[in-house]
Amino acid sequence: MFAYIKGKLVHKEASIAIIEAGGIGYQIQIPLSTYSQLGAEESCKLFTHFHVREDAQLLYGFASMEEKNVFLDLISISGVGPSTALAALSSLNAAEIVQAIAQEDVKKVQTIKGVGAKSAQRLVLELKDKYQKMGVLALSTEKSVFTNNRVKEEALTALVTLGMQKSSAEKTLEAIIKARGGDIDLETLIKLALKTA
Repeated sequence: MFAYIKGKLVHKEASIAIIEAGGIGYQIQIPLSTYSQLGAEESCKLFTHFHVREDAQLLYGFASMEEKNVFLDLISISGVGPSTALAALSSLNAAEIVQAIAQEDVKKVQTIKGVGAKSAQRLVLELKDKYQKMGVLALSTEKSVFTNNRVKEEALTALVTLGMQKSSAEKTLEAIIKARGGDIDLETLIKLALKTA
């Protein structure tokens, strides 16, 4: 419902930020990773997820789309609710969570408050393929993991729109990203893929 909220940061605590936008104060639940990125500046922008329960309607906010996407991945798993997902992003950053799951590091996933052995195994089992396809194991930093995935997805969409077969485009993009070491911008990636095809 709300993709993001941009406005004046009125108040922040370790788990809550209040942003005034359009004369309305939005109370947004945030992980510690987002709290540490919110400075004292008046203007801020949080990517949000609106969660409706039987007894409450809650807004969750994140400093980056990467954090939000990991949060959404986590809550898509049976038995993992928003509170556990926030705890995960408070104890590990988004890239560490993705990397732990992709590398099947159940012990690291278990360090998250509220995640027991069975939940950790379920998270790894259900998300490892997705995260391994992102190329996490070949990449080292949080920024490159997520930037590459976004750039690859946008390039894939562009190539399919230009008439390339999706499977062929995916293979071509993966080969180019692997050969280039992962640090490549969208325009260059599309040009190289078109030359290769």
